[in-house]
Amino acid sequence: MDPVAATLMILGLAIVAFASNRVPIGVVAIGVSLALYFTGILTLPQALAGFGDPTVLFIAALFVVSESLDASGVTAWAGQMVIGRAGKRPGRLLVVVALLVAGVSALISVNGATAALLPLVVVVAARAGIASSKLLIPLAFAASAGSLLLLTGTPVNIIVSEFAESAGGRPFGFFEFALVGIPIVLGTVVILLLGRRVLPVRAGALMPVDLVRHARLLRDQYSLSLDTGLIVGPSTGVTEVVVAPRSPLIGSRVCAGMTTPDGDLVVLAARRGDELLRGGEFVVQAGDALLLQGAWDDLSRHSDAPGVLAVDHPSRLRRSVPLGNGAKRSLLVLVAMVVLLATGVVPPAVAALLAACALVLTRAVSPRQAYHAISWTTVVLVAGMIPLSTAFLQTGTAELLAQALLDALGDAGPRIALLALCLITVILGQLISNTATVLIVAPIAVAVASALEVSVQPFMMALTVAGAAAFLTPIATPANLMVMEPGGYRFGDYWRLGLPLVALFLAVAVLYVPLVWPF
Repeated sequence: MDPVAATLMILGLAIVAFASNRVPIGVVAIGVSLALYFTGILTLPQALAGFGDPTVLFIAALFVVSESLDASGVTAWAGQMVIGRAGKRPGRLLVVVALLVAGVSALISVNGATAALLPLVVVVAARAGIASSKLLIPLAFAASAGSLLLLTGTPVNIIVSEFAESAGGRPFGFFEFALVGIPIVLGTVVILLLGRRVLPVRAGALMPVDLVRHARLLRDQYSLSLDTGLIVGPSTGVTEVVVAPRSPLIGSRVCAGMTTPDGDLVVLAARRGDELLRGGEFVVQAGDALLLQGAWDDLSRHSDAPGVLAVDHPSRLRRSVPLGNGAKRSLLVLVAMVVLLATGVVPPAVAALLAACALVLTRAVSPRQAYHAISWTTVVLVAGMIPLSTAFLQTGTAELLAQALLDALGDAGPRIALLALCLITVILGQLISNTATVLIVAPIAVAVASALEVSVQPFMMALTVAGAAAFLTPIATPANLMVMEPGGYRFGDYWRLGLPLVALFLAVAVLYVPLVWPF
């Protein structure tokens, strides 16, 4: 089969598989790489080169940095400090939430920022008497806008920077994205503020843990007096566990105030159904609930032990504690990484890998946390789709599609060509991952810029902006999907506020970007 035809067929099948949502994204990406090998378009080292690409390693390391900020309570602290001062006025609260998540997403990615701040926003909305549905779509949309502020905001930023350099241009600087990101964020906030009336008022299906209310509830349920040592803080916490059937604890003698055999935890109180177990020792039975207190790490270890079931796992509760264990180390490592990225002393992948290793060595995150923090779906997606971009360039497919696009546009010039590429990116981005979309469109954009004999920089930056405009469906981004259930949203709720945002992003990509990065 002709290499160009085979490449286009693989592309078409990949888009169908992505859009169907029936095949796991990672399987589609790996299938693309293997298909390119079996059809003879790429050699085996070329087909698997994405898994060793510096971009992929950079993205994986950033997930570890994001986990350290989230798990140590840095994100919760920032959220409480900022949102806590916003008051209860809906408009003001929306603006503060949007600006906060935009700033956080610039450092720890769209999905990381949305996941970290979502519980806090739901709790704040409940305390302010505002439906969470009025804040959660703005949370996800503002996070996407904020991803354009810094190089670390999204994998797409890293990908287009690498494409620009490989096409004879230059990589984008760490802060250079802010030239387009700041206007985008400000415009997004204005649209969210003016358009908030189109958001529905619905009750969400999820209410995250509010530590203040959680501690009060435990005191009430276990009839604990205020001087009982129920302490929740950066280093110490409480958790409630239920004794499982066939647990080795069954038959043990326990009383309130005693410690566990290793001395790590204290049993504050116990219940058996509606009955409080008081008055000395009792024999543990299946179904008994024990209230334990101790260091967060010890609580997590005991909660994972066989024979007990955690009602609220300590690792989940701990994330709501501001500036917990490891916060200072996480912040120092983050600052060091930003300095390395901003100065360009070492390549971005090296800076991020050094940061990830430092976090593990300083025990800000454990090796297990680091591995679990990495979104392997994203890593495999990028690694699997990079070879398709290679095939586009190597087989001449990109040049062929670019020429077809230019022939259709006639003598319209580079700005119209840029508009056409951005429209393709926006449309595909509503159906499949924006990372996959940009990996597909970027080689074509490079070929268009080459054919027109203009700079590749505005094309790459515009693709970043267009790729972030995934606002019309809940499946467009994980962040959109993340807020759907907590906000009680329906499929059709997204496009109402999403359409004006898509128009804004397209206008910035086509009209503003070429002014900053000329053709």
